[in-house]
Amino acid sequence: MQPYFTKAIREWERPTSRKGDYLPGGKQRMVLLTSHDVSSLVIDTLCGQASEKNITVACFYFDFAAQKEQSPTNVLGALLKQLVSGLREIPEVVVKLYHYRKSLTDGRRGPRLLELVKMLQTVSSSQRTFLCVDALDECTGGCQPDVLCSLQMILQGSPNIRLFLTGRAHIKGVVKRYFHERVIFACISPSEGDITRYLRARLVEDTTPNAMDRSLEAEILRIIPKTISGMYVVATRL
Repeated sequence: MQPYFTKAIREWERPTSRKGDYLPGGKQRMVLLTSHDVSSLVIDTLCGQASEKNITVACFYFDFAAQKEQSPTNVLGALLKQLVSGLREIPEVVVKLYHYRKSLTDGRRGPRLLELVKMLQTVSSSQRTFLCVDALDECTGGCQPDVLCSLQMILQGSPNIRLFLTGRAHIKGVVKRYFHERVIFACISPSEGDITRYLRARLVEDTTPNAMDRSLEAEILRIIPKTISGMYVVATRL
């Protein structure tokens, strides 16, 4: 893992403290944005530390093919459900809202977006919480602004939360628009040698080797490593 990325992870992961690393204006860094390539590594590490360090982790993966099912309320609802399932006791505010919504008969049983924001703030108030949103660039249309705005409100109301986002480099400007100077960006760029070695390994595993001649294999190894672009990493504490 690249040294800058390792440093960003450590800074982002640190718990909030009165004398911690603050930006001008007393704002701590709480968000980490990186590429899809390292998301499983970070998430697996956090999940492995959950019981030992008394932290909770919730994840959501955006899939371009399932946009209709990935509304902002569904995203936050999925994160809340994971956090609540790990608690010994469900907060009273969550229980009350559940019963209230269940009692409605006009088709409005599902919680509203602002209600989910408040519940996520409440659930994360007693311990360090990591919200992981993978493939943010696959969240398109009107959904992305609502998701980012909601995450921004959650962070502002809960100093215990750390946010981990992944996405391609083009979402850097969008994320910066919501979190401003509280975000750290680092570029994750595999070398051409790394990519070539990976391609060679996959070509060796090809179950239909006779379908490709030497010239096509050479063309793949020549072109693909040159077309891979860098990915951005971002770390922030609000």
